[in-house]
Amino acid sequence: MIQSPLKLRQPFLSKNILLFTALLAFLFVFIYSAPELLAQEAADEEVKKQTMLDNVLDAGLWMVPLVLASVAMIGFVVYNFIELNQNKFNPVELKAGLLDHMQNVRVRSAIEMASGHPSYLGRMVAASLPQFDATNTEDFGREDVDDAVAEFTISNNKRYLTNIGYLGVIGQIAPMLGLLGTVVGMMGAFNTLAAEGQADPSTLAGDIGLAMVTTASGLIVAIPSIFFFFFQRNRFNRLVADCHQDVSELLDASYEAANADQIMAKVPEGFQA
Repeated sequence: MIQSPLKLRQPFLSKNILLFTALLAFLFVFIYSAPELLAQEAADEEVKKQTMLDNVLDAGLWMVPLVLASVAMIGFVVYNFIELNQNKFNPVELKAGLLDHMQNVRVRSAIEMASGHPSYLGRMVAASLPQFDATNTEDFGREDVDDAVAEFTISNNKRYLTNIGYLGVIGQIAPMLGLLGTVVGMMGAFNTLAAEGQADPSTLAGDIGLAMVTTASGLIVAIPSIFFFFFQRNRFNRLVADCHQDVSELLDASYEAANADQIMAKVPEGFQA
Protein backbone atom coordinates (compact mmCIF):
# COMPACT_ATOMS: atom_id res chain seq x y z
CA MET A 1 0.00 0.00 0.00
CA ILE A 2 1.45 3.36 -1.03
CA GLN A 3 1.42 5.95 1.72
CA SER A 4 0.26 9.45 0.88
CA PRO A 5 2.77 12.33 0.77
CA LEU A 6 0.95 13.94 3.74
CA LYS A 7 1.48 10.93 6.02
CA LEU A 8 5.10 10.63 4.98
CA ARG A 9 5.75 14.31 5.57
CA GLN A 10 4.34 14.53 9.13
CA PRO A 11 7.07 12.50 10.89
CA PHE A 12 9.69 14.18 8.71
CA LEU A 13 8.54 17.63 9.86
CA SER A 14 8.36 16.54 13.51
CA LYS A 15 11.91 15.20 13.41
CA ASN A 16 13.17 18.39 11.78
CA ILE A 17 11.48 20.57 14.39
CA LEU A 18 12.93 18.53 17.26
CA LEU A 19 16.38 18.56 15.68
CA PHE A 20 16.22 22.31 15.09
CA THR A 21 15.13 22.94 18.70
CA ALA A 22 17.97 20.80 20.05
CA LEU A 23 20.54 22.59 17.87
CA LEU A 24 19.25 26.01 18.90
CA ALA A 25 19.35 25.10 22.59
CA PHE A 26 22.88 23.71 22.19
CA LEU A 27 23.95 26.96 20.50
CA PHE A 28 22.81 29.06 23.42
CA VAL A 29 24.38 26.74 25.99
CA PHE A 30 27.65 26.82 24.07
CA ILE A 31 27.66 30.62 23.81
CA TYR A 32 26.92 31.19 27.47
CA SER A 33 29.52 28.63 28.58
CA ALA A 34 32.31 29.48 26.11
CA PRO A 35 35.63 30.43 27.75
CA GLU A 36 36.56 34.09 27.68
CA LEU A 37 39.48 35.09 25.49
CA LEU A 38 41.22 37.25 28.09
CA ALA A 39 42.53 35.79 31.35
CA GLN A 40 44.59 37.34 34.13
CA GLU A 41 47.98 35.88 34.82
CA ALA A 42 49.63 35.75 38.22
CA ALA A 43 53.37 35.22 38.70
CA ASP A 44 53.16 32.11 40.85
CA GLU A 45 49.57 31.02 40.15
CA GLU A 46 47.89 29.10 37.35
CA VAL A 47 46.11 31.00 34.63
CA LYS A 48 42.48 31.29 35.62
CA LYS A 49 39.89 31.26 32.85
CA GLN A 50 36.41 32.65 33.44
CA THR A 51 33.58 31.41 31.30
CA MET A 52 30.83 33.51 29.80
CA LEU A 53 28.42 31.79 32.16
CA ASP A 54 30.40 33.09 35.13
CA ASN A 55 30.16 36.63 33.75
CA VAL A 56 26.45 36.20 33.18
CA LEU A 57 26.00 35.17 36.81
CA ASP A 58 28.14 38.11 37.96
CA ALA A 59 25.94 40.49 35.98
CA GLY A 60 23.07 39.51 38.28
CA LEU A 61 19.63 41.04 37.83
CA TRP A 62 20.57 42.88 34.64
CA MET A 63 20.75 39.54 32.82
CA VAL A 64 17.28 38.40 33.91
CA PRO A 65 15.33 40.28 31.19
CA LEU A 66 17.81 39.13 28.54
CA VAL A 67 17.53 35.51 29.64
CA LEU A 68 13.74 35.79 29.58
CA ALA A 69 13.93 37.36 26.11
CA SER A 70 16.10 34.47 24.86
CA VAL A 71 13.65 31.89 26.26
CA ALA A 72 10.72 33.74 24.66
CA MET A 73 12.58 33.92 21.36
CA ILE A 74 13.21 30.16 21.31
CA GLY A 75 9.58 29.51 22.23
CA PHE A 76 8.15 31.66 19.45
CA VAL A 77 10.58 30.26 16.88
CA VAL A 78 9.63 26.65 17.69
CA TYR A 79 5.91 27.44 17.90
CA ASN A 80 5.93 29.23 14.54
CA PHE A 81 7.79 26.37 12.88
CA ILE A 82 5.10 23.99 14.15
CA GLU A 83 2.29 26.23 12.89
CA LEU A 84 3.81 27.24 9.56
CA ASN A 85 3.88 23.94 7.71
CA GLN A 86 2.11 22.71 4.62
CA ASN A 87 -0.07 20.21 6.47
CA LYS A 88 -1.73 23.01 8.43
CA PHE A 89 -2.12 25.34 5.46
CA ASN A 90 -2.69 23.52 2.17
CA PRO A 91 -2.42 19.74 2.64
CA VAL A 92 -2.01 17.76 -0.56
CA GLU A 93 -4.86 15.35 0.14
CA LEU A 94 -7.38 18.13 0.75
CA LYS A 95 -6.38 19.98 -2.39
CA ALA A 96 -6.72 16.79 -4.46
CA GLY A 97 -10.18 16.06 -3.04
CA LEU A 98 -11.41 19.60 -3.61
CA LEU A 99 -10.03 19.61 -7.14
CA ASP A 100 -11.90 16.38 -7.90
CA HIS A 101 -15.18 17.91 -6.71
CA MET A 102 -14.69 21.15 -8.59
CA GLN A 103 -13.71 19.40 -11.83
CA ASN A 104 -17.10 17.71 -11.67
CA VAL A 105 -18.77 20.97 -10.54
CA ARG A 106 -19.80 19.46 -7.18
CA VAL A 107 -19.50 22.75 -5.33
CA ARG A 108 -21.64 21.74 -2.36
CA SER A 109 -19.55 18.61 -1.83
CA ALA A 110 -16.40 20.74 -1.98
CA ILE A 111 -17.80 23.09 0.68
CA GLU A 112 -18.72 20.16 2.94
CA MET A 113 -15.24 18.66 2.59
CA ALA A 114 -13.57 21.99 3.32
CA SER A 115 -15.82 22.69 6.31
CA GLY A 116 -14.69 19.47 7.97
CA HIS A 117 -10.98 20.24 7.59
CA PRO A 118 -9.17 22.55 10.08
CA SER A 119 -6.44 23.64 7.68
CA TYR A 120 -6.06 27.19 6.39
CA LEU A 121 -7.11 26.16 2.88
CA GLY A 122 -10.11 24.25 4.21
CA ARG A 123 -11.35 27.23 6.20
CA MET A 124 -10.69 29.56 3.27
CA VAL A 125 -12.64 27.41 0.82
CA ALA A 126 -15.52 26.96 3.28
CA ALA A 127 -15.75 30.74 3.71
CA SER A 128 -15.45 31.69 0.03
CA LEU A 129 -17.15 29.01 -2.09
CA PRO A 130 -20.67 29.80 -0.82
CA GLN A 131 -20.31 32.93 -2.99
CA PHE A 132 -20.09 30.65 -6.05
CA ASP A 133 -22.98 31.61 -8.36
CA ALA A 134 -24.01 28.91 -10.82
CA THR A 135 -26.54 31.25 -12.46
CA ASN A 136 -23.74 33.53 -13.57
CA THR A 137 -22.50 31.49 -16.52
CA GLU A 138 -19.91 34.08 -17.46
CA ASP A 139 -17.56 33.59 -14.49
CA PHE A 140 -19.69 31.92 -11.77
CA GLY A 141 -19.39 34.99 -9.54
CA ARG A 142 -15.63 34.77 -9.31
CA GLU A 143 -15.32 38.36 -8.17
CA ASP A 144 -17.50 37.68 -5.13
CA VAL A 145 -15.47 34.57 -4.33
CA ASP A 146 -12.24 36.58 -4.53
CA ASP A 147 -13.69 39.21 -2.20
CA ALA A 148 -14.61 36.50 0.31
CA VAL A 149 -11.08 35.10 0.09
CA ALA A 150 -9.63 38.56 0.76
CA GLU A 151 -11.88 39.05 3.79
CA PHE A 152 -10.94 35.64 5.16
CA THR A 153 -7.24 36.42 4.71
CA ILE A 154 -7.47 39.71 6.58
CA SER A 155 -9.37 38.23 9.53
CA ASN A 156 -7.29 35.05 9.87
CA ASN A 157 -3.77 36.36 9.30
CA LYS A 158 -3.71 38.43 12.49
CA ARG A 159 -2.88 35.52 14.79
CA TYR A 160 0.01 34.27 12.66
CA LEU A 161 1.45 37.73 12.06
CA THR A 162 1.21 38.58 15.77
CA ASN A 163 3.25 35.53 16.81
CA ILE A 164 5.82 36.25 14.12
CA GLY A 165 5.86 39.93 15.05
CA TYR A 166 6.93 39.12 18.62
CA LEU A 167 10.27 37.96 17.21
CA GLY A 168 10.74 41.39 15.67
CA VAL A 169 9.92 43.02 19.02
CA ILE A 170 12.46 40.83 20.83
CA GLY A 171 15.05 41.62 18.17
CA GLN A 172 14.55 45.34 18.79
CA ILE A 173 14.40 45.44 22.59
CA ALA A 174 17.22 42.95 23.29
CA PRO A 175 20.01 45.35 22.21
CA MET A 176 18.32 48.10 24.21
CA LEU A 177 18.34 45.91 27.32
CA GLY A 178 22.00 45.13 26.70
CA LEU A 179 22.76 48.81 26.24
CA LEU A 180 20.99 49.60 29.51
CA GLY A 181 23.23 47.13 31.33
CA THR A 182 26.25 48.64 29.60
CA VAL A 183 25.35 52.14 30.73
CA VAL A 184 24.79 50.95 34.31
CA GLY A 185 28.13 49.11 34.31
CA MET A 186 30.04 52.13 33.02
CA MET A 187 28.29 54.37 35.56
CA GLY A 188 29.48 52.03 38.30
CA ALA A 189 33.03 52.16 36.98
CA PHE A 190 33.07 55.97 36.88
CA ASN A 191 31.56 56.17 40.35
CA THR A 192 34.36 53.93 41.63
CA LEU A 193 36.95 56.18 40.01
CA ALA A 194 35.31 59.27 41.49
CA ALA A 195 35.23 57.76 44.98
CA GLU A 196 38.74 56.29 45.07
CA GLY A 197 40.64 58.60 42.76
CA GLN A 198 43.04 55.99 41.38
CA ALA A 199 41.06 52.77 41.64
CA ASP A 200 42.56 49.32 41.44
CA PRO A 201 41.95 47.87 37.95
CA SER A 202 40.55 44.72 39.53
CA THR A 203 37.91 46.86 41.23
CA LEU A 204 36.82 48.31 37.90
CA ALA A 205 36.86 44.94 36.15
CA GLY A 206 33.49 43.89 37.55
CA ASP A 207 31.68 47.03 36.35
CA ILE A 208 33.34 46.97 32.94
CA GLY A 209 32.66 43.24 32.64
CA LEU A 210 28.98 43.88 33.35
CA ALA A 211 28.94 46.44 30.54
CA MET A 212 30.50 44.07 28.02
CA VAL A 213 28.47 40.99 29.00
CA THR A 214 25.09 42.70 28.73
CA THR A 215 25.98 44.20 25.35
CA ALA A 216 27.12 40.84 23.97
CA SER A 217 24.10 39.03 25.41
CA GLY A 218 21.71 41.55 23.88
CA LEU A 219 23.25 41.01 20.45
CA ILE A 220 23.25 37.23 20.88
CA VAL A 221 19.48 37.36 21.43
CA ALA A 222 18.72 40.03 18.83
CA ILE A 223 20.54 38.56 15.82
CA PRO A 224 18.69 35.21 15.62
CA SER A 225 15.41 36.95 16.54
CA ILE A 226 15.65 39.29 13.56
CA PHE A 227 16.75 36.47 11.25
CA PHE A 228 13.83 34.20 12.18
CA PHE A 229 11.40 37.13 12.06
CA PHE A 230 12.09 37.69 8.36
CA PHE A 231 12.49 33.98 7.61
CA GLN A 232 9.17 32.95 9.16
CA ARG A 233 7.31 35.98 7.84
CA ASN A 234 8.39 35.12 4.29
CA ARG A 235 7.44 31.49 4.87
CA PHE A 236 3.99 32.52 6.06
CA ASN A 237 3.47 34.80 3.06
CA ARG A 238 4.44 31.97 0.73
CA LEU A 239 2.01 29.53 2.36
CA VAL A 240 -0.85 32.04 2.15
CA ALA A 241 -0.02 32.77 -1.50
CA ASP A 242 -0.12 29.02 -2.22
CA CYS A 243 -3.61 28.82 -0.69
CA HIS A 244 -4.79 31.73 -2.85
CA GLN A 245 -3.38 29.98 -5.90
CA ASP A 246 -5.16 26.75 -4.93
CA VAL A 247 -8.53 28.52 -4.72
CA SER A 248 -7.91 30.10 -8.12
CA GLU A 249 -7.14 26.68 -9.58
CA LEU A 250 -10.35 25.26 -8.11
CA LEU A 251 -12.41 28.01 -9.73
CA ASP A 252 -10.63 27.52 -13.05
CA ALA A 253 -11.32 23.78 -12.90
CA SER A 254 -15.05 24.27 -12.36
CA TYR A 255 -15.30 26.86 -15.12
CA GLU A 256 -13.45 24.68 -17.61
CA ALA A 257 -15.60 21.66 -16.74
CA ALA A 258 -18.87 23.56 -17.10
CA ASN A 259 -17.86 25.33 -20.31
CA ALA A 260 -15.83 22.63 -22.00
CA ASP A 261 -17.87 22.75 -25.19
CA GLN A 262 -17.64 26.52 -25.53
CA ILE A 263 -13.91 26.46 -24.83
CA MET A 264 -13.25 23.74 -27.41
CA ALA A 265 -15.45 25.54 -29.94
CA LYS A 266 -12.91 28.35 -29.97
CA VAL A 267 -10.08 25.96 -30.78
CA PRO A 268 -9.84 25.34 -34.55
CA GLU A 269 -9.32 21.88 -35.98
CA GLY A 270 -7.96 23.28 -39.18
CA PHE A 271 -8.34 26.16 -41.59
CA GLN A 272 -10.32 26.06 -44.80
CA ALA A 273 -8.82 27.61 -47.87
